[in-house]
Amino acid sequence: MNYLAIDTSGAHLTVLACNNNKITVKHIEDCHLNHSVVLMNAIEDTLIDADLQMKDTDFLCACVGAGSFTGIRIGVATIKALSFSYNKKTLSVTAFDTLAYNIENGRVLAVIDARHEHFYVCGYENKKIILKPEFVDKNRLEELAKEFTIVSQKLESINFVKGDIVKGLIESIKDKSINLTDRENLIPLYIRKSQAEENR
Repeated sequence: MNYLAIDTSGAHLTVLACNNNKITVKHIEDCHLNHSVVLMNAIEDTLIDADLQMKDTDFLCACVGAGSFTGIRIGVATIKALSFSYNKKTLSVTAFDTLAYNIENGRVLAVIDARHEHFYVCGYENKKIILKPEFVDKNRLEELAKEFTIVSQKLESINFVKGDIVKGLIESIKDKSINLTDRENLIPLYIRKSQAEENR
């Protein structure tokens, strides 16, 4: 299986290239939300390191959110453009998948910090969604924490398992790669309106 995958949904940047099941990773923990500046060079460098050409990929994958509105748009637009140029199928995974897929079994709540004591959450049981994505406040999160194991990158004042988003991205692609689609169906996952839209 050969593919290129990118995750621009948060402060981090992840680019994966898989060549005959050997995975090459470029991960920047904090690119200061400069995805538009560094992404194409990161893709080129990762493909070179993986000894993989775009034309030899089986599909292209983007993390579609939830997370940074601008980052998500950049990632989805990039994969759509590359898909168009090379006539490739696409695959979408979510930022929730990249957290939840760190835990093999049980009830898992993937939590993304949306700032100002609000959070994006999505609940899984044995890697299947049982609680659809929500935008919640701290009180709601604390209630959900009684029912689920919390997996996140960073939280304060609540116990959680730290998710390895690179591992989660790889595992979710393995599980979801049967769900390839045309680029028109690669759609950002926005759980709420952007701040600019809310302020109109």
